[in-house]
Amino acid sequence: MSDDLKWTLATLDTAAEETSVPETDSGAAEPNALDRKINQYFAGAVVRKDLVKAVKGNAIVPSYVLEYLLGQYAASDDEATIQAGIDRVRDILAQHYVHRNESELVKSKIKERGRHRVIDRVSVTLNEKEDVYQAEFANLGIKGIHVDSGTVNAHQKLLVGGVWCLCDVEYFPSDEAKAVPWILGSLKPIQMSHFDFEGYLAARAEFTTEEWIDLLIQSIGFNPEMFGRRAKLLQLVRLIPFVERNYNLVELGPKGTGKSHIYSEFSPHGMLISGGEVTAPKLFVNNANGRLGLVGYWDVVAFDEFAGKKKRTDKALVDIMKNYMANKSFSRGVETLGAEASMVFVGNTSHNVAYMLKHSDLFDELPESYHDSAFLDRLHFYIPGWEVDTIRGEMFSSGYGFVVDYIAEVLKSMRNLDFSDRYQQHFTLGSDISTRDRDSIHKTFSGLMKLLYPHEQATAEEIEEILRFVIEGRKRVKDQILRIDDTMAVVKFGYSTATGTWRGVTTLEEEEHPGHYYQDSGASAHIASDPEPLAAASTVAIKAAMDEPELLYEGQRDFQENQRGVSYETLLLPYLAGATEIELQDPYIRQPHQGRNLVELLAAIASAKDPAEEVIFRLTTSEEPDTTFKQKQLLMLKEIYARAPQYGIDFHVSFSGSAHDRWIRTDTGWRINLGRGLDIFQKFEGGWMDFATSRQEFRQVREFGVAYIHEQREH
Repeated sequence: MSDDLKWTLATLDTAAEETSVPETDSGAAEPNALDRKINQYFAGAVVRKDLVKAVKGNAIVPSYVLEYLLGQYAASDDEATIQAGIDRVRDILAQHYVHRNESELVKSKIKERGRHRVIDRVSVTLNEKEDVYQAEFANLGIKGIHVDSGTVNAHQKLLVGGVWCLCDVEYFPSDEAKAVPWILGSLKPIQMSHFDFEGYLAARAEFTTEEWIDLLIQSIGFNPEMFGRRAKLLQLVRLIPFVERNYNLVELGPKGTGKSHIYSEFSPHGMLISGGEVTAPKLFVNNANGRLGLVGYWDVVAFDEFAGKKKRTDKALVDIMKNYMANKSFSRGVETLGAEASMVFVGNTSHNVAYMLKHSDLFDELPESYHDSAFLDRLHFYIPGWEVDTIRGEMFSSGYGFVVDYIAEVLKSMRNLDFSDRYQQHFTLGSDISTRDRDSIHKTFSGLMKLLYPHEQATAEEIEEILRFVIEGRKRVKDQILRIDDTMAVVKFGYSTATGTWRGVTTLEEEEHPGHYYQDSGASAHIASDPEPLAAASTVAIKAAMDEPELLYEGQRDFQENQRGVSYETLLLPYLAGATEIELQDPYIRQPHQGRNLVELLAAIASAKDPAEEVIFRLTTSEEPDTTFKQKQLLMLKEIYARAPQYGIDFHVSFSGSAHDRWIRTDTGWRINLGRGLDIFQKFEGGWMDFATSRQEFRQVREFGVAYIHEQREH
């Protein structure tokens, strides 16, 4: 360490006292640079996402209904316009939204006024005896209202599941006993009628990839600052069924991660149904009257609460579903019909990943009839729901995002496009990847490319990121099928670059739990043939070398975003063992969570060393530039300094304005280059009941790399 240190811990008392914290203005947060840019290029098509909660109240309506109204009156970044728009939307809801418990009051208004506009979910049926279409209003509780054929033909979803509408309802009593006094004056589904796709593409070109991903994340209601890159991609995969025809997606994971939210709230083109309530007539076709089911009218049909081993299922329905998912068609007697609806299956898991891998497979929670290799092989992608964080209040966005109905129409329009071959000028899929595996990879790749790069301006690196991600999602499906059906051939998933370099792809749980992931000799051969070492396997190797320093690994280790099972104890401690002096350079020991990281490292060192010995620990970091937080940083470091000696740590700190690289160096000759410094863990709730608060290995990490170098061996 240099002797001309700018700061020492002895000066922290004075520094903390001299650092003044200016008063800050209160009030609504100003739009950030991204929000201003969003409003500049998508004026009128975006809305502040926290406004939905402000206007919803106790109205049980989907978000896209509320955002439709907000898009009409509050699609602006001008605070006065927004407030006026909120007031207008609240007034519309108060005057026209029908609450079930107020239906009689609304009926009275219609009777007394003769005509009244309502917001309600409307469904239509054909009365064959009278040869007329009749509407039913879900909340208002009236039915049998005549609807003309032109309205039904223009909005056929009225026939299947119903549509939220703005309707003028009239009251005209009649002397006829069977006559219905209600008359439908007008009906307007709550969804956009048109948009400028070329303008959408031109505006996309003005955003960087990071900005665009954050805009999409804000559009589905989340704060992008709370998600890493991989977590954002997992959220966006949920949108692929809206942008790809006949796309089959499954997501299984813990409760409370928002698995079904997208399909119930995001788009007027999606239908969410309970997995236990679906029947062949409802889903495909009713042979009694020839009426098409849900797949004939909706872009996405999602099955909620799909998991449950003991759930009763209709084997005939499973067979029809298999055929539809594979061939995009289904049979009605002698006639074969086609449809374009994507299928989504979401459900909760009751065990963690390691348990499922050890005792069964990652599809273990599915009903028995669906726990079938033929059905599972038709799934294009498996979202690992255990990687998705439980939804918390701070995860919701107050920034600007697309009005839901606008982006829903954009995605619907792109279902006609095919981007599946956009990787082929740079990469080639492995030759032993089967046709069905290849088709799955292509459909997911096409969907993500349409979401992220609709203007088709992606670099080779960006295309490779997407390709690796989508291969992993299909590999997760195939590897689990191999556990169920041993007649399936093992596939080596990966791709070759334009120069012929092979790059294998692994799943994250494969790297975290290699001992449980591979259960037979064939799988062992497969892992041995993969040229890329598994990060988790290397962690196990580090652990084994704790007492044998000569076995410690030298070289680079890379860890994926969302990986668990990583801790300072296994990552760093074996290389710090026996050192009496340790240096850490990390410019970012500023925020409370970064101070916690430092304390956890010091605690690990203190617990591993001889209690009778001391370890000198020297930290070089940088000052917090914001004077508002600088005092907190200094006080935090002062407290660490005060507490460390009682645990045998002689703690020193210095500040450097030029420190950039992040590394650890020991007097035993080890240098550890830290890509992210100590800040390798993702944000987590951190309450005392959260296991991740006590144990680092239960936390998800960010993507990072570590390089181990023994400097003495270089001389």
